Amino acid sequence: MSSGCRKKGLKGYYAFNIKDTPPHIHNLIMLAKKGQLFDMLSEEQKDLMDLLEPLNIEARYPTVKEKLMQSLSQEKCQEITKKTEALYLWIKAKLLKS
Repeated sequence: MSSGCRKKGLKGYYAFNIKDTPPHIHNLIMLAKKGQLFDMLSEEQKDLMDLLEPLNIEARYPTVKEKLMQSLSQEKCQEITKKTEALYLWIKAKLLKS
């Protein structure tokens, strides 16, 4: 799941909950806070967003991207993807309950 999907899930929740266009930001934690979702997140979900943040923003810069890519194994990427998918489905479930 791409960082765009994570962000789109948060922005979708923001738009539904706040009834306004989401801000043009890439900070996942800030989107969750502004969309009034942050306080519903578990500590594990908050930790995941902290982990995803550099992958979402800093990867746009070539030198940082290279260093970041070297730090990720296939196993780590699969773990991150699995947890990200679970977070996205959790956000989607929150929307469906509303």
